[in-house]
Amino acid sequence: MINLGFKDRNVLITGGTSGIGLAAAHLFAGEQARVGIIGRSAERLESALKRLRASHPEAKIVGYVGDVADEESMRTAVTAIVADLGGLDHVVNSAGIAGPLGDAVDQVRAEDFLEVQRVNVLGAFLSVKLTLPYLKEGVDPTYTLVGSDSGFVAAPGMLAYNASKGAVAQLTRALSVELHEPHGVRVNSVCPSIVDTPMSRDGMGVESFAGVDYPVSTPEQIAWLVLSLASPNSVAVNGVSLLADYGYHARSSFPA
Repeated sequence: MINLGFKDRNVLITGGTSGIGLAAAHLFAGEQARVGIIGRSAERLESALKRLRASHPEAKIVGYVGDVADEESMRTAVTAIVADLGGLDHVVNSAGIAGPLGDAVDQVRAEDFLEVQRVNVLGAFLSVKLTLPYLKEGVDPTYTLVGSDSGFVAAPGMLAYNASKGAVAQLTRALSVELHEPHGVRVNSVCPSIVDTPMSRDGMGVESFAGVDYPVSTPEQIAWLVLSLASPNSVAVNGVSLLADYGYHARSSFPA
């Protein structure tokens, strides 16, 4: 049995009420970590906490409503979670939105473009900024950002999302350089292709991915990668944006 090293560690997850964030919360709790989740919807937060506590009755699990792109809202949620958990060792930024999909550049409204950057980029930045004072005091501290293969490749009609996830990849590099040497904090990101989450289903306009002719990951598969990068067993891994795209980025255009 592999020991990932999370027993009695304190973990904060943004976007922890659904999708990859919720799956990661389940896995961390299963590894005997203490878990705090943040989500924008009080209703979804309550539902997620019930599910987590039912599945992990022995685990310490707390949650607070917060908007990752609102500094004061996040400060309040982070402060409360750290007080409840008794410290902070790992942060996972999973909060994100897809924004308008399918629109050409001249059809994308400026306010919609900015909203995607606000949540996906500013939200990631604030998650780091507001938790750093606590993480500096943590054990084997890490940030793991949830990016996307859309930060490396592009598809028509995804301009705002592509731009935001490209920024997350560079933010990962910059933070890994800035935080590792003085504070011992590792920063990495997981960058999947399509994952079967409510956001993906809504963005793709489907009720299910069953029978599609392209690969789709489960939230649990991507959450496992999150835990793998955050584990102290991965101490040498820093500044990495781990693509989880079934090898599509490695394919040549040569018609072979």
